[in-house]
Amino acid sequence: MKKAHQPHLLPIFEVMNFADELLNWYQQNKRDLPWRNTTDAYTIWLSEIILQQTRVEQGMPYFHRFLERFPDVRSFAAATEDEVLKLWQGLGYYSRGRNMLKTAQQVEQEYGGVFPTDYNTLIKLKGIGEYTAAAISSFSANEHRAVVDGNVYRVLARYFGISEPVNSPKSKKTFQELADSLINKKNPALHNQAMMEFGALLCKPKNPGCGICPVRLGCYAFKHNATTNLPVKLKTVKSKERYLNYFLVTDGKTLLMNKRGDNDIWANMYDLPLLETNGLISVEEALNSSEIQYAFGENVKAEYVSPINKHILTHQKLFVRLIKLSDYQVKLEQKWFYTEVENLSNLALPKIIFIFLKYFFNL
Repeated sequence: MKKAHQPHLLPIFEVMNFADELLNWYQQNKRDLPWRNTTDAYTIWLSEIILQQTRVEQGMPYFHRFLERFPDVRSFAAATEDEVLKLWQGLGYYSRGRNMLKTAQQVEQEYGGVFPTDYNTLIKLKGIGEYTAAAISSFSANEHRAVVDGNVYRVLARYFGISEPVNSPKSKKTFQELADSLINKKNPALHNQAMMEFGALLCKPKNPGCGICPVRLGCYAFKHNATTNLPVKLKTVKSKERYLNYFLVTDGKTLLMNKRGDNDIWANMYDLPLLETNGLISVEEALNSSEIQYAFGENVKAEYVSPINKHILTHQKLFVRLIKLSDYQVKLEQKWFYTEVENLSNLALPKIIFIFLKYFFNL
């Protein structure tokens, strides 16, 4: 790929035409999304946090469930962590859900339950970074803040031919300054929505709609056949592989559960007794390990063994297996407890555990 030209070299009329064309496109093609029909900062905050690293189609049901259960920030602040994590179940990145509770409590305690709408106050809240603060202040109060998410990075990199890696610390300033220079001063909220929607629907990561793009004639990537090369991304850290052997102890009506700690994946959620190993081991090796022999007795046997399931997390690749035990004698660990099967619907379970238990108990 040829060296990309820099955005400040483009004629000013071309830059202005780009922004105007995107606004025209947005007015004709925008999706009717519920959080776009309000200026309520709390509702916009819910949507922004839920949709981070989540497709709209996947996040929409969660948005409605959260808004129905917590119609305002005060009701959210009164929730328990278990309630929030249960509603969040299946979305991944569970720290977002835990941070939401802390944010709501902070708003209740420090701002009297009135969700802030200005960037400088929002940026001080737990779990709200520059992007989210800009989005909320723009969409709720029309504040003059350019919102730069993954979609906007992609649109700007392709149109202006920016070859700086979008995930490098240096590029953040480059893209933010460019986005700031483009923003419509009269209606920044509309401009930001247009940029984000254009990236989501037309200038997509794969198979972008260049043939119907209203700004393709001025687009660097289109003119240089570089849409597959832009944006540039630095290689991410190699995923760590982990091997998790879970044990199901149940009489059909109750089962043995584990409350997770707060220093690992799925913090403070609920799973099953676990043996983590450095690699894939046989069921016999698992049952004969000192930890399992100590917890379930020397005569413990496997009644059922699931196939190994691969579960992908950020920077982690999990290989998970479920072993249903028989002939056991349980020596309870500190965070183990029995619960009735009918109570499982009230517990926040990692997705892979929920899938296992759904198979056994028709949840």
